[in-house]
Amino acid sequence: MMHNSADSAFRQTLLDHLPDDVLRDAEPRYSEEPRGRWQGAIGLVAAPRSTDQVAQLVALAADARVPVVPYGGGTGLVGGQIMPEGPAPLVISLERMNSIRAVYPEENVLICDAGAILAQVQQAAAAAGRLFPLSLAAQGTARIGGNLATNAGGTGVLRYGNARDLCLGLEAVLPDGQIWHGLKRLRKDNTGYDLRHLLIGSEGTLGIITAASLKLSPQPAHMGTALFVVPSPQAALSLLALARARLGEMVSAFELISGQGLAFLSETLPDVRQPFDVAPAWSVLIDVGLVQGLDPQGALEELFTSALSEGLVEDGIVAQSHQQAADFWAVRERIPEANKRIGSISSHDVSLPLGALPAFIDRGRALVEGLGDFRINCFGHVGDGNLHYNVFPAQGGRVSNHQNQRAEVQRRVHDLVHDMGGSVSAEHGIGRLKVDDLERYSDPAKLAAMRAIKTALDPLGIMNPGAVLNTAQMAVKQT
Repeated sequence: MMHNSADSAFRQTLLDHLPDDVLRDAEPRYSEEPRGRWQGAIGLVAAPRSTDQVAQLVALAADARVPVVPYGGGTGLVGGQIMPEGPAPLVISLERMNSIRAVYPEENVLICDAGAILAQVQQAAAAAGRLFPLSLAAQGTARIGGNLATNAGGTGVLRYGNARDLCLGLEAVLPDGQIWHGLKRLRKDNTGYDLRHLLIGSEGTLGIITAASLKLSPQPAHMGTALFVVPSPQAALSLLALARARLGEMVSAFELISGQGLAFLSETLPDVRQPFDVAPAWSVLIDVGLVQGLDPQGALEELFTSALSEGLVEDGIVAQSHQQAADFWAVRERIPEANKRIGSISSHDVSLPLGALPAFIDRGRALVEGLGDFRINCFGHVGDGNLHYNVFPAQGGRVSNHQNQRAEVQRRVHDLVHDMGGSVSAEHGIGRLKVDDLERYSDPAKLAAMRAIKTALDPLGIMNPGAVLNTAQMAVKQT
């Protein structure tokens, strides 16, 4: 599909139909991504103030065959928010559309613009005595539209689900400029195909989310946090089973932390207070949110005692204050920053069946170490089967010396994930980074259906071309 650049002539077309202040300078942030792997091209940047303006922009882009790249907070880690190849696109940023439209505490519903920052949504929910449980490291800059477009995960998935599970309705602009008014507060709406779930996770390739109706939860009456040392990942899984048997759905988070991650923190971020004098090889961070009348510290202490008797834990600390709990979480949340400072050869966001996690960790290490001397930092949301499996040079080594091995490391890890019934993209999406992986590992029938949906909704191929689906393969299928 031939596209045109968002050039000076197209700029004039936009100015003929929209207020002058909709366009803004093409600052570097609109063409960069956090890991620095790609530099995107930009023709024009538009920052609309309303859904009607988004619709006008998309309709004009369709008429001119100009590609459109939706832009949220720019925090995506797979290159979905930039377009490094092809005609310079129109970047549509939702940053001005950031209002909390309404809150319905008794219904546990909040409606907001897609440009609302995740932390802003959390605060609005808290002000109404409710909880919006989506929580991730970039919540101070990530925007709800992007969270939904990538079906973001985070630390609360074990109890509350992914972004998909927290959305009741959407408002969106489709590739021809039509507005879909699906901003409902219903928990039951069995009227045919669910466009909401089609757009969630589509990464801007099927339309632009402009507003969302979000599902809130009651705030837990009491929160508790603990850090337990476990002898192995298998023991961590058994501990999770024990915790859920005792506390059910009140276990909010269950994070696996490796000793390598703690070593990276000591090396690059010594100001982060670590709770153990000697870093354990494996530990788990547990959050529980209990109902009125239950004592979280007592529940965690009883859990530790039972786990100790079964050989599932070796040491542990139950947080005695909000500050201590925050310190525990700071350890977990700053591991990605330490990883970035060390510099990875290859990073992987994968998920597996829970029972396969220990074997994957062992087999993955053997496969990677068969290629050379590497350090592996394996950590993440083990409660829902999502691991961040990152490979680094040996102590004193340089990433630049292993560039020729990146593809093979990734292939070995992803082949193993696929063979064990897992997914090579757990919560970060496909973007542009994993387009080839999607082609390699996806079921052919699924890929065919995805291409058919893309062609039906976006026949001109203007919506975020190159993201999720292989553009060349799309062209072959259409000829």
